[in-house]
Amino acid sequence: MNVNLDFWVIFERWPELAWGLAYTIMLALAGMSLSLIIGILGVAIRRANEPISTSLVSAFVEFIRNTPFLVQIFFIYFALPFLDIRLSQTFTAILALGLNGGAYAIEIIRGGVDAVPKGQWEASHALGLNGRDTFLMVVLKPALRSIYPSLTSQFILLTLNTAICTSISAFELTSVGQRIEDATFRSFEVYFSLTGIYLALSLCVMSLLGFIGRRAFNYPTR
Repeated sequence: MNVNLDFWVIFERWPELAWGLAYTIMLALAGMSLSLIIGILGVAIRRANEPISTSLVSAFVEFIRNTPFLVQIFFIYFALPFLDIRLSQTFTAILALGLNGGAYAIEIIRGGVDAVPKGQWEASHALGLNGRDTFLMVVLKPALRSIYPSLTSQFILLTLNTAICTSISAFELTSVGQRIEDATFRSFEVYFSLTGIYLALSLCVMSLLGFIGRRAFNYPTR
């Protein structure tokens, strides 16, 4: 078998790949931020024990967790226009990533909140704190500390899910790779390079989140 590899086509197009990587990082950060907000709000709503709102949050979590991410992003981009809701590719990608990650974040954060000793809730109420202040000031930070590794894994998965956003022609790293492959017909070189870039990106995100975790939660438990 005669294999003729030419990675020079990749080096020639590195500015395009750099822009694609930058947009991938932007999508990942925006998706992480939105999913964390959704996760915290979802758990707070559940803790309020309002039957209707709690049921809506539970239905949202089950819907997202039991449908493919590809179908979710297609629904937002292709189905919502029938309701006169038209979103750009980038905004659709951020929204889909945030909603998908938020559903999983709700369950992860809920597990951490439920693990907080009941005595901390009772002590905060004894100090006169209301439910919102108790949740935000007393419970949330210890809960986030205990589930931070799980959130980190979910955020890394969310970063990799940005590649699926190319299915709606959102500009990111995989879409750039596809354009290069279409122009050069160098499939192996392009996707081998993309694999290496995504691997490096995942390791960088893991290291960054680990650093943030050490700085944010570096305090004694007792």
